[in-house]
Amino acid sequence: MDTVTLNDVTIELKRGDIASQSDIEAVVNAANAQLRTGGGVAGAIHHAAGPKLTEETRSMAPIKPGEAVISGGHGLPNDYVIHCLGPVYGKDEPEEELLANCYRNSLQLAKEHDISRVAFPSISTGAFGYPMEEAAEVAFRTVKEEVSTSRSLSLIRFVLWGEDAMQMHEEVMGQVFG
Repeated sequence: MDTVTLNDVTIELKRGDIASQSDIEAVVNAANAQLRTGGGVAGAIHHAAGPKLTEETRSMAPIKPGEAVISGGHGLPNDYVIHCLGPVYGKDEPEEELLANCYRNSLQLAKEHDISRVAFPSISTGAFGYPMEEAAEVAFRTVKEEVSTSRSLSLIRFVLWGEDAMQMHEEVMGQVFG
């Protein structure tokens, strides 16, 4: 399963680069606490957006695990970037709640800004070490809860890097939404 529709919201999986989602209004950055460029998703987004993204977010930092803030898209093909700090697995507790808060708070910001199309990476599964299967389950359960109260959202896309991530998310999506 790579697409499901729930309460008129399409939830889909797509392989690719989070910084190249031209049909999406807001991309979610798997940010670091200081909202600066880094590796992985944060590096790709900051590189594509350019230095004005770092300038804009400087006054918003630091953020805590589970917290989300919103900025302009700058050089990205998106109007907004929603920055969320995911938990470091085995360090930031309670990690499941903090990860769910990332998705919940990001979607809340999307609703507040009347954003209808949002793209997420697989938050915390890279350098932060969250096991991908567990992280996908938390993400999909949280999205399932949040779309039940959404009036503005029409598309939630998970942009995944690599075939293994895609397959794992397809399996978990089938379990959560099946």
